[in-house]
Amino acid sequence: MAHASIAAAFGARVQRRVQISLPPESTPFAELPRLDGGNMDLAFVTGASGFVGSAVARALLAAGYDVRALVRPSSPRANLDLPGLKIVEGDMRDERTVSNAMAGARCVFHVAADYRLWALDPGEIVRNNLEGTRAVLRAARAAAVERVVYTSSVATLRLNADGTPADETTMLTEDEAIGAYKRSKVAAESLALEMARDDALHVVIVNPSTPIGPRDVRPTPTGRIIVEAASGRIPAFVDTGLNLVHVDDVAYGHLLALQRGRIGERYILGGENVTLARMLEGIAQLVGRKPPTVRLPRRIVYPIAWASELMARFVTGREPFATLDGLRMAKYRMFFSSAKAQSELGYTARPVIEALRDAIAWFRQAGMIR
Repeated sequence: MAHASIAAAFGARVQRRVQISLPPESTPFAELPRLDGGNMDLAFVTGASGFVGSAVARALLAAGYDVRALVRPSSPRANLDLPGLKIVEGDMRDERTVSNAMAGARCVFHVAADYRLWALDPGEIVRNNLEGTRAVLRAARAAAVERVVYTSSVATLRLNADGTPADETTMLTEDEAIGAYKRSKVAAESLALEMARDDALHVVIVNPSTPIGPRDVRPTPTGRIIVEAASGRIPAFVDTGLNLVHVDDVAYGHLLALQRGRIGERYILGGENVTLARMLEGIAQLVGRKPPTVRLPRRIVYPIAWASELMARFVTGREPFATLDGLRMAKYRMFFSSAKAQSELGYTARPVIEALRDAIAWFRQAGMIR
C-alpha cells in the first residue's frame, strides 16, 4: 500500500519563462555554413550513460553523426556499448576537462542531470545540475560551437491553475519549485537563457516531460513505478496525473531541436497526459494483472513518506521509493502540451501504451520484472 500511494509522487516536473531579447528567427542548424577544421559532424554529448542521454547518443549515431560522450569513471557502461561511440572520462563540473573533451565538436547536447527526488545532501543535486551546466555552457561558448541543445525539464514550468495542459509560457521561480531537483533545473535553465541573451550562446532548450521506455538502467523514479506496478506491488494510488513519453521520441526531439529550434527558445517534448490510475491500468493490462482500485487521500501517505525518508537517511542510505517532495508534487496533475514543438519542430510522439510496452519488455529482459 505504501508503494502504491506514493506512486503518484513520481515522474513529473515543471517549467517557466525568462523574457529575453533575441531575433525572432535563427538559422536552422542544417543550413549553417561548415566550420573550417575539425570533424564537421562531431556531436558532443554529456549524460550518455543515462536513460535520456543514451537515447540521444543512439539517435545521433543513427543519423550519421560522429558522437563523443563525456562520462564519469564511475558511470555504468550498460548503455554505452554503441558502435562508433567515442568515450571520454571526466567530470562535467570541471570546465577544463569539458573543454578538452569537446574539442572539434560542431554541436553539443548537454543531457546529463542528477535526477533524484531525494538525497542525503540535497545540495549535491543542485551543485551537480547547476555547476555542471555552467561548465558545459562556458566551454561551448569558448569553443564557439554552432549549436547547443540543453536538456531541461518540464519541472521548470508553472502548471495551469485550472488543470489544463501547461505550455512553455511561464517558468517557475526557484522559490516556487518543489525540492532540490526542480530548484536545480530552474536555476540551470535560467543560466542557459541568460547566456543566450548576454553571451550570444546559440542554445536551444528542450523540456522533456516524463520519459519511459527501454534502457532505464537505474531505473528512474517513473521506471520504478512501472517495475513495482508490473510486479503487483502497488495495490493503491493517489489522484494525480503526469505526461508520459517514449524516451526514443524525446531523443528524436533533441535532433529536431538541433536542426530546427530557435535560439533562446524552449520546447516541451511530451507525449500523452494520463492520470496515475490510467497509467497503472495500462501496466496491468500489459502484464495480465488486475489494476489497483483503491484511491488514497494524500494526507494518509505523508507519514509513510516521512518514515521512508527517515529509514533512508539513517539505515539504507539509498533513495526511498516514497519521498515527501514526490508526494507534494503529486498534489497537482502535471499535464503539458507539446504543441509548440509539433508546430515548429515537426515533433511527434507515439501512444503511451507503446512506451509502457517497451519499458515493460526491457525491464523483463533485464530481470527487474519476473
